[in-house]
Amino acid sequence: MNLSKNTDLLARFACLFAGAIWGLFWIPLRAIADTGIHGLWTPLIWFGVPACCLIPVIISRWRHFRVGGWNLQITALTAGLALTLYTFSFIYTEVVRAMLLFYLTPVWSTILARLILGDAITGLRILAMTLAITGMLIIFGLGMNFPIPRNIGDWLGLASGMVWALAAVKLRQSDKFAAIDLTCGFFGWSMLVAFTVCLVLAPHAAPSAAEIIPLLYWMVPIIVLLVLPGAVASLWGPKFLNPGLVGLLFMTEIIFGSISAALFAGEPFGSREVSGILLIASASLLEPVSDLLRARRAARNFS
Repeated sequence: MNLSKNTDLLARFACLFAGAIWGLFWIPLRAIADTGIHGLWTPLIWFGVPACCLIPVIISRWRHFRVGGWNLQITALTAGLALTLYTFSFIYTEVVRAMLLFYLTPVWSTILARLILGDAITGLRILAMTLAITGMLIIFGLGMNFPIPRNIGDWLGLASGMVWALAAVKLRQSDKFAAIDLTCGFFGWSMLVAFTVCLVLAPHAAPSAAEIIPLLYWMVPIIVLLVLPGAVASLWGPKFLNPGLVGLLFMTEIIFGSISAALFAGEPFGSREVSGILLIASASLLEPVSDLLRARRAARNFS
């Protein structure tokens, strides 16, 4: 394989890994909320701790941030805003509805990639999206009925998916920026957006240092070992892939979210969940397997 093919493969694995990590992020969020901290302040703590962990990196790479300018910051802000909206949607609506509305992302990404990047919408992509969305609906027990936004949480979930689709396009256009620089901006802007929301909606519910410090003993290791690598992967992989494909690969979040919810929250996991997971996994693998078979046929014809 040449370098470009290696990069393509690594980018796909990075997106799969990132989706898996984000599929587990409900666990620490719930753990923070269970301490009695106001729900609106939970995302701020979740984004604030990694932002603080990255301060030494920000200082050491300050020159890179200056060179990147506003284009770097707008790209990072778009990605950070998407995740912040998604996180807040869990507060105002059911987790199932938030995830369903967010994961219309492959549809928005495919449309934006066509309009902005000129990428083709292939029959294989349409089939993959159909499989993925069907699998998602099966897992959540909704048959073929889409949830129509009915409250602010639903709209936040829908908006977060649209903003992430735009972020995926921006990342594709910004492949010159280092993933670590994007990650620093990602958490920095997420923290600022969450902080603004807290100041506007719950200014008197700020947690005390005595409530936050005990959380750091388990949050910092999780953030350093899982969250930061997952964030880097989620901002590096999309630089090399079609945004629609990125949305499909990120749907491993639903797979890992379903399995972890069954293991740690006692939620059901049976034939329905297995069927949905198989459909989503098939959708994620459809294009990579097709590309592999096409490459093998081309190699045989060449020889």
